[in-house]
Amino acid sequence: MSDASWLWALFTVIAAASQTARNATQRELTATLGTAGATHVRFLFGFPFAVVFLALVMAASGADLPRPGAIYWPWVLQGTLAQIAATALMLAAMNDRSFVVVYAYIKTEPVQAALFGLVFLGDVVTLPMAAAILIATTGVVIMALKPGTSLDSRATLLGVAAGGMFALSAVGFRGAILSLGSPSYLMAATFTVAVGLAIQSALLTLYLWLRDPKVLTAIFRAWRPSLAAGFLGALASQFWFLAFALASAASVRTLALVEVLFAQAISRFLFRQATTAREALGIVLIVAGVALLMWVY
Repeated sequence: MSDASWLWALFTVIAAASQTARNATQRELTATLGTAGATHVRFLFGFPFAVVFLALVMAASGADLPRPGAIYWPWVLQGTLAQIAATALMLAAMNDRSFVVVYAYIKTEPVQAALFGLVFLGDVVTLPMAAAILIATTGVVIMALKPGTSLDSRATLLGVAAGGMFALSAVGFRGAILSLGSPSYLMAATFTVAVGLAIQSALLTLYLWLRDPKVLTAIFRAWRPSLAAGFLGALASQFWFLAFALASAASVRTLALVEVLFAQAISRFLFRQATTAREALGIVLIVAGVALLMWVY
């Protein structure tokens, strides 16, 4: 593989690990802040860290801020709005009794990202890449949908919608980064993280101020766990965007399925939960799909 391939793979793995930690923190906040409040925490408390990351990149590289053209703003708005919707859907699903089913459908995101990336950005999906995406996604679905799991239309719609919003968000942010035409992918990605979080923070603050100002007060009272969720969210976004600058959204989100393996490893070694034959098959398919994807690159 080329150096760029190793870089986007490394960025993706770091982002997936950060996101796993952030999801756990953010899920705990849902009980006290509600879905909208817990969604807002990621953006509001993540924005200051994104500004710090941008300042560090500017100081280290000596580069000026990019000057985005008109085409940049539709892309970044697509990414920000879709990410808000996706996060809200995911947090709502975490409180649903059918979350296991919903989670399986959320993880169809790489397939949807491949379709959206082809339509909106012209990101080519070769036959081996398509096979890798389908193999890895099938592995996640097999692990999530265990025997006896009840299926219902609400869970299906919620999961597919969340996965679609995450896919649209990834494609939108990749389009924004590429539209800058910056010689430094590091600056383009970091700038877009800061811009995206600024827009998301402003929109959700306005929404909560108009609809439920008490939630804003509750958010600031819970500043300690919110700060942790914000930092992990900004860190995850930073590495997601670096990966999007170097590879297609479908490739990045397929490799990101390794977060399922992280969760499985925690269950196996920390909580001493045995791995079933079905889970083992799912793991094999995920590893095979990811390995094929990296081999293609």
